[in-house]
Amino acid sequence: MVTEDVRQRLQLIVSELQNAAQQVAAVSGQIKELEGTIELLASQEDDRAVYRQSGPLLLEVKDREQLKEDLRTSVDTLKEHAERLTSQEENFRQQYDEMVKQFEGS
Repeated sequence: MVTEDVRQRLQLIVSELQNAAQQVAAVSGQIKELEGTIELLASQEDDRAVYRQSGPLLLEVKDREQLKEDLRTSVDTLKEHAERLTSQEENFRQQYDEMVKQFEGS
């Protein structure tokens, strides 16, 4: 018979795994959005205004190169974060697999 402790730990691991998977998906979505923004910025004609949101305001961007660099930096930072989250997710998945084996073996 499975002990209550094993059951609780399994539930905790499932919760952590779901949370990690959701975070990976959210960060991946942010990365794709920023990469799309960088592509759109590159295709924007130079004589057309570009705006950046700051809180509730849209402010005209004067230095497009700086904006591109800021966006690339944000993408790089998010990619590093996504790697850490993916590693956490894999760790939780391994713990889950081990707990399931333990759960089934009890």
